[in-house]
Amino acid sequence: MKNAGWMSALAVSALMGLGLLVSGCKSSPPLTAAQAQAMIQAKYDQMPAKGIDITVSDLGMRQGFDAKYWVRTKQYPNHYWADFTLTDEGKKVMKLQGGGDVIQWRPTSATDQSFSVVVTTAQQNHLKARDPQDPQDEVNGNKSVTYTEAVDLTGVPDGLQTIAHNPGNDLSDKKMATFSLVNGAWQLQSIE
Repeated sequence: MKNAGWMSALAVSALMGLGLLVSGCKSSPPLTAAQAQAMIQAKYDQMPAKGIDITVSDLGMRQGFDAKYWVRTKQYPNHYWADFTLTDEGKKVMKLQGGGDVIQWRPTSATDQSFSVVVTTAQQNHLKARDPQDPQDEVNGNKSVTYTEAVDLTGVPDGLQTIAHNPGNDLSDKKMATFSLVNGAWQLQSIE
């Protein structure tokens, strides 16, 4: 009889504890794709703005010449090497990665279509978070959101935007952001 009473008391205590545990648990607040995008964009906006690196291929060299961003200042005897000097207009919208104002165009042959140079826009912008997917639950209680990280060409002149859209330039990339619950609210934890 003593064991039955003891077992009954233990069962009642366990049920009460379970009841308190269940009633004390709160479900986590929802995290929407729009909320995730806003937090990611806020993070990008806190980072320093920067210029956009643009790969300039043979096609881009012709487009930049037509846009009057550079002029040919030297032709080499092999007829496919040349030096191009940035014009005043070119200096306003870009800078060369190696510094200076002369593009040293040095393809390996007259038919080399892979040679390129990199210029950086003078216009500095923040990255943009676009097209977030619905948040996914992670094993550890976090949530992850896949989205597109894109460069922002706002303020970049049309001629340079045309060059930026040529093959070889990556203007966007798929990323994944991880969110964790901190003090009852979702917070951006990391971007990979």
